[in-house]
Order: sequence, then C-alpha cells, then structure tokens
Amino acid sequence: MTQFFQQLINGISIGSVYALMAVGYSLVYSIMNFSNFAHGGVIMFGAYFGFFFLTLLRFPFPLAFLSAAICSAILALIIERVAYKPLRERKAPFLYFIISAMGASIFLENLVIAIPAIGPTFRTYPEIFNKQPIKIGELAMGKLDIAMFLISAICLIVLIYIIDHTKIGKAIQATSYNIKASALMGVNTDFILVTIFLMGGFLAGIAGVLFGMKYTVYPQIGIITNKSFIAAVFGGLGSLPGAVIGSVLLGIIETFTAGYFSSQYRDLIAFVLLITVLVVRPMGLMGKVTEDKA
Repeated sequence: MTQFFQQLINGISIGSVYALMAVGYSLVYSIMNFSNFAHGGVIMFGAYFGFFFLTLLRFPFPLAFLSAAICSAILALIIERVAYKPLRERKAPFLYFIISAMGASIFLENLVIAIPAIGPTFRTYPEIFNKQPIKIGELAMGKLDIAMFLISAICLIVLIYIIDHTKIGKAIQATSYNIKASALMGVNTDFILVTIFLMGGFLAGIAGVLFGMKYTVYPQIGIITNKSFIAAVFGGLGSLPGAVIGSVLLGIIETFTAGYFSSQYRDLIAFVLLITVLVVRPMGLMGKVTEDKA
C-alpha cells in the first residue's frame, strides 16, 4: 500500500507539470483549431532561460523563475507573429499552420545547437531545493516534487480564474466558440490571440524550468510536449479542465507503469493511450464533438 501511495504522489507531481504544458496546447487549439507543435521549442527555451539566469547572471531563484517565464511568453508571441499571423491574414488552410509550427520547432531546436555558448551539451540546474525528502510515515516526498505540484496548481488556478471570471477571459471563451462572430460583435480577436500565446508561453516557461530542475536541460527536451499533447487529447483538445485532468491521469498512469512493471513501458503506455482515445473517444474525456480539425 505504501508503494501505491508513493507512486500516486509521484504521478500527481509530474502530471501537474504536464498540465502546464497541455493547457498551452488547449488554449491555442480552442481558438485557432490546430495543434501548436512549436510549443515544445518554447518549453525548451524556458528551461535554458531559467538555467542561464541562475548560473550566468546569478539571479535569485524567484527572479530567475519569473524572468524565464516572461522571456518564454515573449518568444511564444514572436512565433505567433512570424509563423502564424501571415498565414491567418491569407486565410491559409490549417495544414499550413501545422507545417509552419513543425518548422518553427525544428528551427528553435537547431538554433540552440548552433549557438556556440549553448550547443548540444547536457546541463544540470544548481540545487535549489534540498534533496532531503519530507517523510510522512513511510512515504517520502521530495521538496522539488512538492514545489512542482504547488507552483503548477497555483498557476492553473489563476489561469482558470482569469478564463472564468474576467472580461478578457470571457472574450477568450467567446472567441473560442466562434472567432468570426466574436469579431463582428466587437471583440479584438488579434489581441485575444496575442493574449493566449503570451499566457501559453508564460506557462510553458514555468514548465520548462520545473522540468529542467527535475531532470536535465538539453536541446531535445521539448520532445516532452509529446506527452502533454497526449494529455490534451486524452482530456479533450480545447478544454482546459480536460487538459488538466488528462495530464494528471497520464502522469499517474506512467508512474504506476514504471513502478509496477518497467520504466521501458512508460512511453509505450502513453502512445497506446493516445491511439485508444482516438479510436474509442476522439473528443477525449471532456472535449466536444466538432468538425474535423488538424
């Protein structure tokens, strides 16, 4: 029973970080109807921003953490302005957006490798939280795992509050329901798109720092967004609560698989879950039935 609760705690911790990544996908998908695969590049840069702010500029952790999130938000906005806005203005098919997103992701990854000061080297964050675990009975909880959960939970609660209880949140909901009708009713849809990319980028930067602290930082770290994409599909693309629930469930499923069977099956079970959801319930747990979208 102790192992069960230990794996449950570990799963919730990593699932909360998946949730930060997944809501970025869901925010963009809810309005633009395509999967923003460049999101992984933003997360990767967020991890590097946090690392260099801490080690090179010697920022205190709270300032480095916030600065990395802000820089990631700006990067996400630049991607939207350069890679997506021209396509929107030409009313390009959604397939073009996906190709552009993949191109942006590959560009960002290779840009990091090509910069001499960064390169393909694996980098490890300095120790921020003492590795001595907090013990409750026979259960051991790492301080970093607790921090990951608390920071993720606070960010997600604030995001949901903004979406549900603010004027800009109502405008985002209206735009996600029908972007053309919202524009006719006076909603500045271009500003809404800027807002969701800034919000998604900010959360991606936080996720990048947390994930970099948990593991290591390297140019391909953005591939972890495959998991957050699976979580978003599992919960229902376009649904923020669905993205959060899907992420936590995926984190729990992965840790139980690794704990009771083998860590080699961790990625396998995630993609089996993706295929199962697409076959059995394509709209996910909390998604809505929509027309075919990329």
